[in-house]
Amino acid sequence: MEGALYGGLPRQAAEELSLQPQRSEEAKAFVSGFLKRSMPKMKDEAIQDVLSRKAVILEHYAKKRKKRKRKKTKSFTAKQRREMRLFEIEPEQQRYAIFLPLHELWKQYIRDLCYGLKPDAQPQMVQAKLLKADLHGAIVTVTKSKCPSYVGIKGIILQEFKHIFKIITKEDKLKVVPKLNNVFSLEIDGFISYIYGSKFQLRASERSAKKFKLKGTIDL
Repeated sequence: MEGALYGGLPRQAAEELSLQPQRSEEAKAFVSGFLKRSMPKMKDEAIQDVLSRKAVILEHYAKKRKKRKRKKTKSFTAKQRREMRLFEIEPEQQRYAIFLPLHELWKQYIRDLCYGLKPDAQPQMVQAKLLKADLHGAIVTVTKSKCPSYVGIKGIILQEFKHIFKIITKEDKLKVVPKLNNVFSLEIDGFISYIYGSKFQLRASERSAKKFKLKGTIDL
């Protein structure tokens, strides 16, 4: 075993590999030094014992990589958003005509969502799609309310929050209408859908995963 390990290469093999032949003493010194560097934790006696008994498995000590902590991006709190007035619409922007293109985009969005809104489309399917759809840009009318002053308000929904709609009317007036105790209607291509605000107190992002009962109650 030792003779084979430290023996020199035949001259012909060394010439083919373009290696300079070494004497057995030089080869032994090289192998011994290489093993000491590869297995620094083992003593010379242990290395020699391994060489004489079994194959050598060289150890590899990988450097531990330090995990970089990812910085979490901090979002604005509700108080900060109010102070920055992020959701307020400037008075000069409160004009019905400005948002008519938004309404046209919303109608095309609903047509695509309802597979073209063909005349033979099932009303239940259209109703289910509208209840989960984004309503920014929809024209709605307050048809019933426990507060008579809200009845008849009609306009384009500019903003939807959990409890209110912000609607711009044809008279360029921005109305804040609560969902609670109000019934809204919206019409598109001959289909009329009713929204019971008391059952609709969700954010727009939450409604997409909500299961609504198609048979609503008439209770306000």
